[in-house]
Amino acid sequence: MSKKPAIPKGTRDFSPQEVAKRDYIIGCIKNHFTTFGFAPIETPSFENLDTLMGKYGEEGDRLIFKILNSGDFINKVDDVTYSSKNSKTLLPKLTDKALRYDLTVPFARYVVMHQNELQFPFKRYQIQPVWRADRPQKGRFREFYQCDADVVGPGSKWQELELLQLYDRVFHELGFTDITVRINHRQILSGIAETIGAQHHLVDFTVALDKLDKLGSDGVIKEMESKGIAKSAIDKAAPLFALQGDSAQKIRILDNFLENSRNGIEGVVEVADILDAVSEMDLKCIELDLDVTLARGLNYYTGCILEVNPPKGIKMGSIGGGGRYDDLTGIFGLEGLSGVGISFGLDRIYMVMEELNLFPESITHSVDVLFANFGMEEATRAFTLCAQLRDLGIRADLYPVDAKMQKQLKYANNRNIPFVILVGANELANDTFVVKDMEGGTQTTYTTSELQDFASRIKPAS
Repeated sequence: MSKKPAIPKGTRDFSPQEVAKRDYIIGCIKNHFTTFGFAPIETPSFENLDTLMGKYGEEGDRLIFKILNSGDFINKVDDVTYSSKNSKTLLPKLTDKALRYDLTVPFARYVVMHQNELQFPFKRYQIQPVWRADRPQKGRFREFYQCDADVVGPGSKWQELELLQLYDRVFHELGFTDITVRINHRQILSGIAETIGAQHHLVDFTVALDKLDKLGSDGVIKEMESKGIAKSAIDKAAPLFALQGDSAQKIRILDNFLENSRNGIEGVVEVADILDAVSEMDLKCIELDLDVTLARGLNYYTGCILEVNPPKGIKMGSIGGGGRYDDLTGIFGLEGLSGVGISFGLDRIYMVMEELNLFPESITHSVDVLFANFGMEEATRAFTLCAQLRDLGIRADLYPVDAKMQKQLKYANNRNIPFVILVGANELANDTFVVKDMEGGTQTTYTTSELQDFASRIKPAS
């Protein structure tokens, strides 16, 4: 007995209907990317290991999928290294490539390699899958798509504002009405760490803080203490993690708390400028909320950071995020370039739209018209008409065999095909065809010379 096939945990198959819905989201995002002047690129699904390692922090590095070297790689490892079972010394002997963890670091590598071909500021978008060896759960997969828009070159607050406007345009078109974008600044976090005397634990501080939603305050405090951050320092910062009021009130509190941290105050000023500018923008479905607990665990962020919450009442992680990363290209040898970008989480957006019933019904119609099959002579005429409809931009199909009509109509129903065309003996003799509206149940007769008129009356779900 053969073993039942399976797929790896954290991956999925997608049905035609699911692919159609995903393509609908991607099409919307891509349309706005291009409207905002972003140009597409693609990068390989795997990179050299040293390109990725060390860019995401210790926890991120652990989640990178490594690819074993080809050939008999075990024989190339000496006995001492092999028997030591030390991953740090053994890993370079076994692998030098890995699946990409995100699209931002490969983008930085791309910019450095192609710098002489690019015009700066360079605006690119990229829609491709990424892989993370994470524990699968709702909304968290090991293989998932990111839809990124980034700009590198001279830095400006207008870039953050433009990206917020881009978020608003996309989510509004997808049907969202209540989106909160949390905003913070890495310099604010750095200033907090400095003020409480934990500046030497900045990475541990931000990594732990980034888990507030998952671990709760007690869990975060426990992790910070385990990393050597003094309880007195944690207690000093604790009031900030439960700030109430609007963004203006929070700004005033931060001004007072960080008054002795030049770094922190610079971050507060930048965020305040963005909040003021956003208040003058005509945003349709998003609002900004200053959240000093927002950390985003990726080490490469240096400035403003953003995270998009799903609509209220939806239990789901963030559906987008991003921020500024000054000099990320510097790790590959090209210094002095500022970068900022955002990402749309395709898979989570899909799940939220399903839960809120935001997908138009028409996008699951992969075929607009099905020709019924009544036999060889009738099917020959239907085949010709089917080809003519395709030439007119109508998605048409012919049922392949002359099965019972009930079976053919059931097939059309199951595939959500809105129209079935009947070309039987009478229609063949009279040079006509009958269109059955599957939703309304009505039937209309046309002459074959009216085929183009019929095509103009139906709207393909494209």
